[in-house]
Amino acid sequence: MILNSKRWIPYYFLAPSLILLLIFRIVPIFSALGESLFTISFTSPSGKEFIGLGNYIKLFKDPILWQSFKALLKFSIIVNPLQIISALGLALLTNQQLRGIRIFRSIFIIPIAIAISVASVLWGLVLSRSGLLNGILSSIGIPPQPLLTDAGQAMWCIIFIVTWLGVPYWALFFLAGLQGISHEVLEAAMVDGARGIQMFWYITLPLLRRVITFVVVADTIINFVLFVPVYILTSGGPQLATNFVIYEAYRRGLIYGDLGISLAMMVILLLFIGIVVALEFYILRERREKGVFN
Repeated sequence: MILNSKRWIPYYFLAPSLILLLIFRIVPIFSALGESLFTISFTSPSGKEFIGLGNYIKLFKDPILWQSFKALLKFSIIVNPLQIISALGLALLTNQQLRGIRIFRSIFIIPIAIAISVASVLWGLVLSRSGLLNGILSSIGIPPQPLLTDAGQAMWCIIFIVTWLGVPYWALFFLAGLQGISHEVLEAAMVDGARGIQMFWYITLPLLRRVITFVVVADTIINFVLFVPVYILTSGGPQLATNFVIYEAYRRGLIYGDLGISLAMMVILLLFIGIVVALEFYILRERREKGVFN
């Protein structure tokens, strides 16, 4: 029988994951798209009323949505390159054959073992007005800083916390990629005279192309939907400085009870993420074809 053919065996193993992906990812996306065409309110007597693209038209005229996108883009433009470059540097460092390097590897992955909610609470204590950091600053003559309660500093605090959490995680992928590079290839390049930055640019980076693509795309998606640190530490403030789109959608839907607008925001964010990810794949492919990675 056709179903007993060996070529179907991989699909049998993939089936459970594909079914879960369909149930918990694909179906909710289409459900949100459909529900965003209605007004849905906990407090409305009718509960639900079809308005077509009314929620989207309302959102495009909403300055809070644009402010949320502006804050999200500012955050992503800074944190994504910072995380990726730092993770690659950390992976290169930990890939060296040095005494005690395994101990160092065990130490740098500690943040990965800490739940993001727990880490956010701990950093909230450190960065509070009377926290550890301000105590250290006071001891060296620097006045206490508002940090999480200042519009100019809160974003940088979130960037620091997310980078502290993310760099070790992405470094593991880069480290795995580095350790997968054949020693014969590196030795052949050295025989041909490649050294230092030449070895890194013309040998290491091209061989890490797939890992780099994965990390760039995954890091982008994760940071675009960052919620927990903002929810715990700043609640989107101060002055909407950290009010990212996903937090604004949470506010509209679960605090103000306007689920239709909230779902429309999530659909817009999903489309935006899809466009950015498609551009990243395109740019990385173009760079490869033009020879930057070769």
